[in-house]
Amino acid sequence: MDAHDAAQDVLVETPAPGVGLVRLNRPQVLNALRGQLMEELLTALQRLDADPAIGALVITGNERAFSAGADIREMTEASVTSMVRRGMTDRWARLRAIRKPLIAAVSGHCLGGGCELAMNCDIIVASESARFGQPEINIGVIPGAGGTQRLTHAVGKSLAMEMVLNDRRLSADEALRAGLVSRVAPVERYLDEAIALAAQIAARAPLAVQLGKEAVNKAYELPLSEGLAYEQKLFYILFGSEDQKEGMRAFQEKRAPVWRGE
Repeated sequence: MDAHDAAQDVLVETPAPGVGLVRLNRPQVLNALRGQLMEELLTALQRLDADPAIGALVITGNERAFSAGADIREMTEASVTSMVRRGMTDRWARLRAIRKPLIAAVSGHCLGGGCELAMNCDIIVASESARFGQPEINIGVIPGAGGTQRLTHAVGKSLAMEMVLNDRRLSADEALRAGLVSRVAPVERYLDEAIALAAQIAARAPLAVQLGKEAVNKAYELPLSEGLAYEQKLFYILFGSEDQKEGMRAFQEKRAPVWRGE
């Protein structure tokens, strides 16, 4: 057991009203995603998701690396059975079950499982130094936590093929042009921008934010006709909320709404 094993693999902060920040904390190995880190990350996110004072979440690493990927030391001698028993599928399902918006604040290396973690988030804010890739081909495997699927949805088949089959890596500007990230900021400001964005979202109508996230994510899973019907159903459901009445009355009365999340 190395000296860092007794330390926390993630750190949790509340840097702005309504914002929960979870920081990956294995800088000496570029925030490699070992099992302990994933468990701590998911526990922290689930706790923040259940906190009514928190409206949006940010995941980050440090300026050098968001995460360079899975901890290969845990996988080198693994068998099919041991990989199945490890529960990787369950962990990623728990991440997808987070209801509040997740923003990845990415700087430096964002590779392999780290890129998959970022793509599991709802929005990616990148620093100018961010580099995105799925280099699993270099160690004889392929992405196994959504990399081939989410990447293809985000950047298109041809570019995803190049990234998966030949370790092409995208700069922050390339990722922005391809649609993988929503904005690029200087290294010294990327985390502040992600936190400010999370604070803005956290200040909006909570139920509408939650259902808006759900509706956009369904666009990945449903044919257009079914997606439109799903969106309309969620739209109608919001007319049963107090926030819908408050929002529309406030608009007509030319005042700021006071959201209750009900």
